[in-house]
Amino acid sequence: MFSSLWSVTAVDPNAPNFHPVTNNKGADDLFGELEPSDTLWLATSSGFVTETQTFYNTMEDGTTIMNQVVHSSVGVWYPTIQYNCKVYNPNTNTRTWRSINVTNFVCPPPGLDKRSSKGDQFSITHKENPGSDYPESYIINANLSDDLQVSFEIKRPASIPGFKVGKGPKGGYSNFGTDPEKPEGYVVHRFWPRNVATGHIIIGGQATPFEGTGMFVHAIQGMRPNLIASRWNFANFQSEEHGGVSAITMEFTTTDTYGRKGAGSGFVTVNVGSLVLGGKLVAVTAETKWPDETKEDAAAVISRAVHVHSVMDEDTGYSAPTELSFRWAGPSVLPGAPGPVDATLSVVVGDPAKYNGLVEKVDILAEIPYVLKAVVNYVAGTKPWMYQWINRATLSVSGPDALIPDLSAGLNIDGWFYNEATFIS
Repeated sequence: MFSSLWSVTAVDPNAPNFHPVTNNKGADDLFGELEPSDTLWLATSSGFVTETQTFYNTMEDGTTIMNQVVHSSVGVWYPTIQYNCKVYNPNTNTRTWRSINVTNFVCPPPGLDKRSSKGDQFSITHKENPGSDYPESYIINANLSDDLQVSFEIKRPASIPGFKVGKGPKGGYSNFGTDPEKPEGYVVHRFWPRNVATGHIIIGGQATPFEGTGMFVHAIQGMRPNLIASRWNFANFQSEEHGGVSAITMEFTTTDTYGRKGAGSGFVTVNVGSLVLGGKLVAVTAETKWPDETKEDAAAVISRAVHVHSVMDEDTGYSAPTELSFRWAGPSVLPGAPGPVDATLSVVVGDPAKYNGLVEKVDILAEIPYVLKAVVNYVAGTKPWMYQWINRATLSVSGPDALIPDLSAGLNIDGWFYNEATFIS
């Protein structure tokens, strides 16, 4: 446990101690289709492991909901489980947020596998319907307070498989430490890049039907969070145009401790993304930027999130973005539609005095489980903050016409864009 609280000194101080998910993978090796074992809960009670299931879904009017289960193991302490739910309506600028400690957590529930879990306050049940248009789904029911309950079915279309970067049981992993076979820590993400959600949200006793699209990610951080990353960017674009379009990004930047030449060579950025066009998964992108490299704009695979302009936010003490740009480029993975796919999106979120589409600035230490907060804050003295926005945005895409007619000439696709920028240190 203590080896994960205080990083271990390598025998060779200049040996590589970070091994990103892109290592030894070419452009055609990035797409790894999810297997049932990939989204099983680890739910470990040993070491320092933070595991999450997170569902982001947005209606056509921009109303967005996040449902998240967090399982935190902190060495010798018993794991804590937290359920987070946030509902935001950009038209009325109303936000409902609940974060509760779950009691009597069970994984798996009787008769189910470890893709399902439950507690006194919630249940998430994974179901399979092979051979159908929606071969798997999650049923979510949560009673979070007297004035917030949610009930959803979230289904994955058969034409949009879940993915990780790289095939096989080691796909998706970035490893920390000099020996990637026996890492000090790791990060892994598994995605559903687009899903369909139906259900109800009950706020203050009033039920509102919900129909929308979104994405799902199962993530595990096998080390203390502030040792893994100094920054995070997350993006989720969803549109109903052209049979369904999505563009997602998950990016983290390591601390200075982990890099290609040991401590002091860090601030390595790892970005993973995907594109869904015409209701089909067409590209998986992943890129690593080492601090001593300059990335080419004409690379075979591009997966990037850039803070184009930033300004100091006195509320948080961080230089927060006022404009961001995102890019996804890579070969089509869809049989029968070969060729490069390229997409860009820019969003102006404004400055801290008057943000556009700000959902919330989240003081993360105020929200995470108490034991995890105590360890992170005491050992590291960090003050992490997360910015959340949702705005209308336009995704500019080009690619083979076999994906969408006239795509080779370029298309502008309008939709809702939810993004997060997180600062840890």
